[in-house]
Amino acid sequence: MKREKITFTEIKNYLKKKGFTISKRKNINYLKDSNFGALPRTLLSSMIIISAFFIMPIIVEFKEQTILSSKEFKNNSKDTFKKALKNEALPKLPSVDEGLIEKYVYEDVLKFEDLPTDYVRLSAATIKQLFKDTNYNLEDVRKKKLVKPVSLSLLPQEMKMIENTKQRKELFIQIILPLIIKENNNIRLERKKLFNILNKSNNTATEKKWLQKKFKQYGVSNKDLSTLKVRLDEVPISMAIAQAAKETGWGTSRFAQEGNALFGQWTWFGEGIRPSGAEKNTTHKVMKFKVLQASIKAYHRNLNTHSSYRDFRRARAELRDKKKMLDGIILCKYLDKYAETGKVYVKILEQIIRQNKLTDFDDAKLLPSSIELESLT
Repeated sequence: MKREKITFTEIKNYLKKKGFTISKRKNINYLKDSNFGALPRTLLSSMIIISAFFIMPIIVEFKEQTILSSKEFKNNSKDTFKKALKNEALPKLPSVDEGLIEKYVYEDVLKFEDLPTDYVRLSAATIKQLFKDTNYNLEDVRKKKLVKPVSLSLLPQEMKMIENTKQRKELFIQIILPLIIKENNNIRLERKKLFNILNKSNNTATEKKWLQKKFKQYGVSNKDLSTLKVRLDEVPISMAIAQAAKETGWGTSRFAQEGNALFGQWTWFGEGIRPSGAEKNTTHKVMKFKVLQASIKAYHRNLNTHSSYRDFRRARAELRDKKKMLDGIILCKYLDKYAETGKVYVKILEQIIRQNKLTDFDDAKLLPSSIELESLT
């Protein structure tokens, strides 16, 4: 990539911002003057050398900042974006979605831990009445594809005591459906912003800062834009519901009740819930969260970054390229590494999706609670 030359004036202006002043002097011949003492010459030479070592890193930093946009964010992907708009065939994904920097992946998820802890756990009866008062029922959602933005932080403790299986399943879906769509909406807004940035020839400092943040959150090594586009995407609603149902027994598991863990994600660090049947030599725990929304965000981030689900992300990207809707039945086939049972786990997910007609929710939308979300409905 061709880099522009940096002029003396640009360096001078940059040093001026750093608090340095450069000025020209005429007839600087006193170093050659025999009357000029050896000690002053030595001191002056030392000062020049020290100043050079001090200033050079600043010049290098200035140079890197000058070429930053052309080096990192030069929109070669603009042509790809235009091809996508024209529905032209896109190149296969060769070596994209490679590498992962895990350090910052769950940083924003952990921010939920700083939230207040005085959440009220509503009873199942209260939640049912709330849904009834707001006219929120799954039958209407299946027909109208609109979901009330009811956001609950905790599951009711009585989930196990709801003997009617159909009622228990419906209540569980009603609770987590708005939360899953909410996280997908957040990702959709960010994806829309990403493509707007990629479709511009030059990006502002704010846009570059936002990109840096997304690179960190999605663990993208080498700041590869192709990888970010593949990872920053939604998860099929039907697949997310099916996995939550499988991992929690429709909201009845100890992990779901004690730790708001909807997807059974493991951790070897920090707080977690140790499985009761785990062997003594195992050290893993199930991640616990303060609220259900945090568990859903962690689940999305896990599928969007971990190397085990690279095939899932590739298949999803191919559906995007073909302008097809994200299908839970199709994409859950690539989750055989999510559980030790492998292909059996996938078949169970497919069975849950089909038996409960969860694909009805794949195109459901959350009723807008803000102007920003209205563009997504």
